[in-house]
Amino acid sequence: MSRVAAIDCGTNSIRLLVADIGADGALTDIAREMRIVRLGQGVDATGTFADEAIERTRVALEEFVGIIGTTGGVDTVRMVATSATRDAANRDHFFDMTARTLAPVADGAIAEVISGDEEARLSFSGAVGDLDPADGPFLVVDLGGGSTELVLGDADGVTAAYSADVGCVRVTERSLHSDPPTAGEVAAARDFVTERFAPALATVPVKQARTWVGVAGTMTTLAALALDLPAYDRDRIHLSTFSFEQIDAICARLLGMTRAERAGLGPMHPGRVDVIGAGSLITATLATAIAEESLVTGLTVSEHDILDGIALSIVG
Repeated sequence: MSRVAAIDCGTNSIRLLVADIGADGALTDIAREMRIVRLGQGVDATGTFADEAIERTRVALEEFVGIIGTTGGVDTVRMVATSATRDAANRDHFFDMTARTLAPVADGAIAEVISGDEEARLSFSGAVGDLDPADGPFLVVDLGGGSTELVLGDADGVTAAYSADVGCVRVTERSLHSDPPTAGEVAAARDFVTERFAPALATVPVKQARTWVGVAGTMTTLAALALDLPAYDRDRIHLSTFSFEQIDAICARLLGMTRAERAGLGPMHPGRVDVIGAGSLITATLATAIAEESLVTGLTVSEHDILDGIALSIVG
């Protein structure tokens, strides 16, 4: 038995998993936490991290370090950073901050900037653990704030992957400025998303997929809304399934709402209120493409994702 700590720092959120890994590779959660820090605030436009975004991330990471210390017995800590950090010109400031903050539990460690390909593979390994291999090949889609990974694979591993520079924060900042977004803004966002996914769909043969699996905060929030949950419930959301018609309906509903109306939805995290419309649009656009190119009939949403993949990679 080995106890590890995995930290995933994305464009919109930073998350922690402390878990025990058994000899069979099974994960047992000890602590799982998420904070919305919007590290990628403005990076798409400016190419640099905002000072306040780095500070929000530091505060959350400091809290995670406290949790790791409290759980005790952690053998290894691995922190990875994804889309926003790949894009930021001043990322050395971010690395310096992570090294200082992680020092009490992982002296000398800093956040690793992983490639889009590794991000895709870690997402896949984390997402498919609870699925029946007979339902493969699986198309895993990890929809983040700055990028979205499409990964095709089966029980033997990943066969194709692509990281597209399109995510809910990036699309919101580029196109969806009104409250609610105008028809013109929505059309522009759809065009941008379609353009960015074109090379992904040319690279990843989605026609081979039998099951589409969606992971990360946008997908799980959409699942909570589709289930009409009064509050966020991981157990109800995990491995829930939805038709393409349900996805389109949720997208239309969210894009037609004001910010205040979205904030009033029971399962909605405050940090996702302003970007969930873009996230739903990305999901619906992908659903259309997947329906046209494969025999997949709906979406399965998993609560296990890249965070689980990072934890497994520590001992793998």
